[in-house]
Amino acid sequence: MKQPAHFALHPFGQIPTYEEGDLALFESGAIVLHIAENHAGLLPDDPNARARAITWMFAALNTVEPPIFDHDLARIFERDEPWYEQRLRFLKDSIGKRLGALSDRLGEAEWLDGLFSAGDLLMVSVLLRSKGSGMLEDYPNLAAYVARGEARPGYKRAFEAQLAVFTAASTI
Repeated sequence: MKQPAHFALHPFGQIPTYEEGDLALFESGAIVLHIAENHAGLLPDDPNARARAITWMFAALNTVEPPIFDHDLARIFERDEPWYEQRLRFLKDSIGKRLGALSDRLGEAEWLDGLFSAGDLLMVSVLLRSKGSGMLEDYPNLAAYVARGEARPGYKRAFEAQLAVFTAASTI
């Protein structure tokens, strides 16, 4: 990821990147939006439903993911800091507020806004970051939502493809 060829695709030297012909994109949201706009089934045809699906994409990446990501980083890099426990409590509280609101909004529905959309794709991906942390245990409807997302054939194909890339890279 820190080679010049990758920096040409992603100026911050991170993942993901996406290439399609002469188009190169970076940032998960931009990639998913591009794919959703060009493949049926990820964005509704109705303009209002489409706008709501895009809103859920932004909510996943800008509201729900940041405290979950910060929690992961704190557990790895800040464990020995004197303020670690206080920071972890703050992050868990922040995550709990977001998960509580998301759980209330989802209720017993299968997906966030009717049919599965790109908003669900990103939200499930973000919530998967907390899988195994115990954070979803207080929200059984969110745990079931994540399980439904993981069970989708497209998710399974994408996961297998991503795993193949990481496996190949680890043998280099």
